[in-house]
Amino acid sequence: MGTDKHTLVVVNPGHFHAALTLRLPHPRLEEDVHVYAEDGPDLERFLAIVESFNARESNPTHWRLHVHRGEDYLQRLIAERPGRLAIVAGRNDAKMALIERLHAVGMAVLADKPWVIRSDQLDAVRRVCNAPPLAMDVMTERHEVSVRAMKALMQCEEVMGSLLALSLESVHHLYKQVNGRPLVRPAWYFDVDAQGEGIGDVNTHLADLVQWMTESDVPLDFAREVELTAARQWPTAVPLDVFQRITGLAAFPETLSRRIDAGALQYLCNASVRYRMRGVAVELETRWDLAIPRGGGDTHRFMARGTRAEIEVRLDASTGFRSKLTVRPHEPSASYSAALAQALASMQNRFPGVVAQPGDGGFRLAIPEALRSTHEEHFAVVLDEFIDHLDRQARPPNVCPDLLTKYTLLQQARDRSHAAAA
Repeated sequence: MGTDKHTLVVVNPGHFHAALTLRLPHPRLEEDVHVYAEDGPDLERFLAIVESFNARESNPTHWRLHVHRGEDYLQRLIAERPGRLAIVAGRNDAKMALIERLHAVGMAVLADKPWVIRSDQLDAVRRVCNAPPLAMDVMTERHEVSVRAMKALMQCEEVMGSLLALSLESVHHLYKQVNGRPLVRPAWYFDVDAQGEGIGDVNTHLADLVQWMTESDVPLDFAREVELTAARQWPTAVPLDVFQRITGLAAFPETLSRRIDAGALQYLCNASVRYRMRGVAVELETRWDLAIPRGGGDTHRFMARGTRAEIEVRLDASTGFRSKLTVRPHEPSASYSAALAQALASMQNRFPGVVAQPGDGGFRLAIPEALRSTHEEHFAVVLDEFIDHLDRQARPPNVCPDLLTKYTLLQQARDRSHAAAA
């Protein structure tokens, strides 16, 4: 394994996820970080978030930001190349072309989702993922402890039986706080020609979870093993006063004018997708509400149904906005309880202290506080995972077929939703 530290290059940051990769110090990163970007409010928001990490009292970071501003930022980066590890998180319409350009000059790329918002971008995904250096998308949901424990139990025949169906639902909010401060979103975030439609956004995470939870040593064959059965999208109405709070702008920009109805922006951000993958029925649904209610937060519910049990991860008001993992056997018995206890005992090296307790119509898994982490913390974990692959010169298993499967599926779903709405 290599021991030299990496110099990180952040390229034209437009989404706050770019800053979250720097939320924590990293022992394998130099504290000098180079930022190449167009001048403007997107860059200033990124710099402000990173500086807030440096200025906090508890566990501050010590990033030294070297900012290279200008419309020629990409040409300058390619000419100067201060590091070989690039972070990309910005406008989605140009993201795939940027990833491919950086990859072509030998830079390893860790890029926020989604890479693709149109079907004509899929060939670029194929070119990038089939050749070195490594390119990965930022998949944070895999690192939540209750989701990891859910996957482990799904793979236990005595607990789950054979997997029949997966249902994943997620609700996010347009106005929220990140790092303790109100999140300001750029106006282009609401332009589906720049940001993409809802069917390809959060669903990228959910489709990725499905593939990860059901992964095998054999790569997915999309043509033979994935069948899209239904897809639809619908808008969230964003009134002007809410748009003003989110963006800081006084009015809707002209680029959004064709999507304004009765004084509100009809933002096409909600989606439902149904498909079959390797014989398993899958349903994904993502919704965007306007603002997080007082004391609330984003929510999700992941359900796996097998021949012996249902396994559910839920996070919402009913769980106190803390993820809760529940196992509900179809036929409760003393022998099933013993099998579950034995399965958890065999996983103590991965999930120390996790035990099953009767409740919620089955068994509620008690997860020690020390194992829990937040969504914002997961970005540093993904970055660490990426650097580990680079240092070991080892690509993640099936990284190319997995990337192509989820992005091809969601673009097919986008096309299907348009045909259904026509």
